[in-house]
Amino acid sequence: MKAALYARYSSDNQRDASIEDQIRLCKERAEQEGYTIIHCYTDHAVSGASLMRPGIQALITDSMQGKFDVVISEALDRLSRDQEDIAGIYKRMTFADVKILTLSEGWVDNLHIGLKGTMNALFLKDLADKTRRGLRGRIEQGKSGGGNSYGYKVIKTIDDTGEVILGERVIIPEEATVIRRIFTDYINGKSPQAIAVELNHEAVPSPRNNGWGPSTIHGNRKRGTGILNNELYIGRLVWNRLRYIKDPDTGKRVSRHNPENDWIIKQVPHYRIIEQDLWDEVKARQKATAQNTRPVQPGNRLGAQKRPKYLLSGIVKCGLCGSNYIIKNNRQLICTSYQTKKTCSNKVRIQRTDIEGWVLEELRDKLMTKEALAEFCKAYTQYINKSRMAKTAGLAGARKEFQKVQSQMSNIIEAIKNGFGDFENMKQEMTKLEARRKVLTEQLSSTEEPKTLLHPSMAKRYQEKLTTLYEVLNSEDKRTRAAEAIRALIEKITVTPKGNKLHIEITGDLGQMINFTLDKTSKYTNHVKPMTYDFTPSGVSNGCGGRI
Repeated sequence: MKAALYARYSSDNQRDASIEDQIRLCKERAEQEGYTIIHCYTDHAVSGASLMRPGIQALITDSMQGKFDVVISEALDRLSRDQEDIAGIYKRMTFADVKILTLSEGWVDNLHIGLKGTMNALFLKDLADKTRRGLRGRIEQGKSGGGNSYGYKVIKTIDDTGEVILGERVIIPEEATVIRRIFTDYINGKSPQAIAVELNHEAVPSPRNNGWGPSTIHGNRKRGTGILNNELYIGRLVWNRLRYIKDPDTGKRVSRHNPENDWIIKQVPHYRIIEQDLWDEVKARQKATAQNTRPVQPGNRLGAQKRPKYLLSGIVKCGLCGSNYIIKNNRQLICTSYQTKKTCSNKVRIQRTDIEGWVLEELRDKLMTKEALAEFCKAYTQYINKSRMAKTAGLAGARKEFQKVQSQMSNIIEAIKNGFGDFENMKQEMTKLEARRKVLTEQLSSTEEPKTLLHPSMAKRYQEKLTTLYEVLNSEDKRTRAAEAIRALIEKITVTPKGNKLHIEITGDLGQMINFTLDKTSKYTNHVKPMTYDFTPSGVSNGCGGRI
């Protein structure tokens, strides 16, 4: 038996030693069982409330490839604390014929999944409720309820009894001076972007030490975010304005606005940094600016959620700082950190049409070769044929069971006619069989027959489809919807200037597909190897009028 080990700890307050302890205990159990350990999968300081963890994702992927027969972990909650996720892991492992063994629960079965999944979900909810109660208690006392604002430092104090008091804040004079300067500059007519550029030019430390940006200053007025909207600066502590929930698909926290009657507001005049008159002037200018902004027309769904305007909008990243490339003058792409903050040295501007053309050429030249077509179609055929056979076997089994149920029902009817057996028992058995027949009837009527087996000769049709997609993407008036198919294959495109060349790295399924065509041995890598594309002299500008 080949075994995989999995360990996780969930907080930065815990230690890597926690992982080592879990792995050691799991190794001892594997040795007792006589298993061969193939790999140890780990996630460090990652919550178990989501499956968006590299370790667990690698574990699931490798299980589907048959790399091991059993997963050993300290407890079921190490794999996941989410009811839906733990059930999903168990279903995938069962499908891959992989068993789960934990040191706490033993061999995991459906009963464990149901009971422990529910218990873990309740634990998370109970923990969240207790945490909120504790935080609210601090807020009621005018103290920090978690997190902090620029301009303050959270400190620990000791009362007369020697008890440690948490959540007290003190004003940081240097940062308070910067806050007053931002408010004053804003009412004097400077834009948030101009203020941010000046602060970065003077090397003034920012709240997160990653440079000042316009959004750090203007934030969101309704949500109370940003320097200009933080009411703590006028001695007003507002808590529970927002709530955060995790997106079940991405695992990322998403903020939602709470109704105003749910807010907890405390007056804390000793934390005031901005005078009321100055605050009121800022609010007046914000209101005037908002009124001059053209509103989105009611019912205009595209205004509220419009498609990306260009083929690669939002997915081109700077290789030096990681920021997005943004469109400038509808023609060029430039690093947003250089453009808005001047905190990145990457001043290279790229013609939008050049990088789009490069991606389309990669699509055409790498994915439309005879070798690529043959390999893709061979792999796809094997996958479809395997799925078809599994589906066919399932249908055949359902039909066989349906015939068996029909036969059993007929036998019971005959027995009743002839006066044999216990009528009440037969009636109960008949009710069960009738219920099962109904389920099988619905299953057989709703399940389509699998498609016919594919053959590698489909390569010609694949090439025709890919050629059509390439032509549509090159057509400005037809590309919008077709572009969604390409964007779904690309997670990001990283652009790094090096001399007179640009190193371009594609991350995502398209990168994997291209890598597959270049080197079959790397078909399971996460991204394509960095490729260099040398733009024409007119294609790239260094941002200062010169060309590179």
